[in-house]
Amino acid sequence: MKIEKLILSNFRCYKNEITIDFNDLNVFVGKNDIGKSTILEVLDIFFNEGKGIIKISKDDINKQALKEGNNEIKIGIVFGDLPSLVIIDATNPSSLENEYLLNRDRKLEIIKKFPNVGKEKVFVKAYHPTNPSCSDLLLKKHDDLRKLLTDEMICKDQTKNAEIRKAIWKHYAGYLALDDVEIELAKLDAKNVWEELKNYLPLYALFQSDRKNSDGDSEIQNPMKLAVQEILKDPRLINSLNEVAREVETKLNVVALKTLEKLREMNPEIANSLTPVIPSSESLKWIDVFKSVTITSDEDILINKRGSGVKRLVLLNFFRAEAERRKNEKQIPSIIYAIEEPETSQHPNHQRKLIEAFIELSKSANTQILLTTHSPSIVKLLKFDHIKLIKNTPLKEVVNVQRSELPYPSLNEVNFLAFGESNDEYHNELYGFIERENLLNLYKNDKETMIYIEQKNGNTKKKQKIISEYIRHQIHHPENIANVRYTNEQLQNSIADMRTFINAQNQQ
Repeated sequence: MKIEKLILSNFRCYKNEITIDFNDLNVFVGKNDIGKSTILEVLDIFFNEGKGIIKISKDDINKQALKEGNNEIKIGIVFGDLPSLVIIDATNPSSLENEYLLNRDRKLEIIKKFPNVGKEKVFVKAYHPTNPSCSDLLLKKHDDLRKLLTDEMICKDQTKNAEIRKAIWKHYAGYLALDDVEIELAKLDAKNVWEELKNYLPLYALFQSDRKNSDGDSEIQNPMKLAVQEILKDPRLINSLNEVAREVETKLNVVALKTLEKLREMNPEIANSLTPVIPSSESLKWIDVFKSVTITSDEDILINKRGSGVKRLVLLNFFRAEAERRKNEKQIPSIIYAIEEPETSQHPNHQRKLIEAFIELSKSANTQILLTTHSPSIVKLLKFDHIKLIKNTPLKEVVNVQRSELPYPSLNEVNFLAFGESNDEYHNELYGFIERENLLNLYKNDKETMIYIEQKNGNTKKKQKIISEYIRHQIHHPENIANVRYTNEQLQNSIADMRTFINAQNQQ
C-alpha cells in the first residue's frame, strides 16, 4: 500500500480540514513554523499508534478550534496500490472490493478520530450498502449473519463470515443502495477486520531533524550498539542464548559441586560453609557481551569523534538500514521513510548525493519518501512533482508548484515562496521573462532612472537605466567595475517590483 492522500483537521496549525496529495517522493517546503514537520509527525501517530517517536497530547489540538468547542482531532489516509486479496476472516481470503470497504474512487480510506485526545476511534470510509436488509454486515457476529441467510441465498461455506456476507450482498444485487458510510472498526467482527488490515499497512519510519547528535548520545557513540539491542529482541535468538546459558549453568554446577565434594574429604567444616553462586540465565545481560561492537575509520577513529556531519550521515543511513531490516523481518509489504531536513550538517556534495539517493530509492517498488527541507539548493535538485509547498493562507494550503504565482514553473519562484529566497539568479529570471514576453517597454514606462556607465572596446558611455536594468547589466557584466555595486535592498525591491508587474499582467 502507498499513501495517496492525507486528510487532516484540528491538529496543531491545521484547524480546517485539509487534503494533501502524495507521490512516491514528497518534499515539503515552506517558512519556519508553518507545519512541515507536523505532517511527518501526524503520520507517525497514525501508523505507529503511540509506539513510535511522537505521542499525541492535548497540546496537539488546534487552539482556535478548542476555543470553539471542537476537541476532536481527525487523521485520515487514502491508500492506493492495494493488495488483490486480504484475509479479514480467520484464514478466508477475500478482497476489499468484495467487502465493500473501498471508497467511491476504489481506494482504501482509513480515518482515525481522537475525541479530546482520548482513545482513538478507527473508521473506514466506504461506498457501502445502506439497504437495511444487508447493511452493517461487518458489524454482525457469526450467528447473527447466519440468521439473515434464506433458502434463496447460495452460500458455499456457512462457517465463514466472508462467504455469508458475499451471499447476502449477491442476493440483494441492484438493491444495495450504495452510499458513503463511515464504518467503525472497533465493533464485533469489524474489530477483527481492522486487526487484519493493519498487517497490510506500510511500515512508517521517522527520522527527526532534532534527533540527538552529541558525543554522549548512545546512538551517535555507535549505531551498532542500537543494532545489537534490536537484534537481541528476536525471541528465537533469546531462546538460543538462554539454552547456552542454562547448559553452562548446569556444567558449572557440576564443577562446583565436585570441587566441594573433594574439599569435604579434606575439610568438611570449610566445605559445608561454602555455596556455589551462579547467576541464572534470565539475569544475564547479553548486550554487554557485544559491547565492543563498533564502526571505525581506517585510522581507528570512533564515530562519536568524527565531525557532526559524518555522525549524522552515518546515523541517517543506519536509520534507513534498520527500517528496511524491520520491514523484511516482519514481512511488511511496503515502507515509508520520513526524514526531516536531510541537509542538516551536510556538505553540499553530500546534500546532492543524499537527494539523488532518495530520488532513486523512491523509484523502488513499495517505497515512499517524505522529506522536509529549508535548503533552496535542495529544491533546485528536485522535479516539480516532488515538491509540496505549504502556504500560510487563511485556510492553509499544501499545493503543488504548478500553482505558482507566476505563469511559468520556476524553482526559484518556489524558493521565494517557501523561504523568501531572492538572489541574482531569480532577478535575472524575472527580468528575462518580462523581456521574452515583449513587456519590457511597458515595464520601464514612467520608472525613475539612474546613470549606468557602459564600457565597450575601451570606450565609456553613460546611459540612463531603471534600477532593474541597472542590476541586470551588473549581473551580466561583472567585469565592469565602473559602477557602484547595487545593494541587497535595491535587489529585493527590484525583484518585488517585477513580481508585482508580472502578476498584474497575468491577471489581465
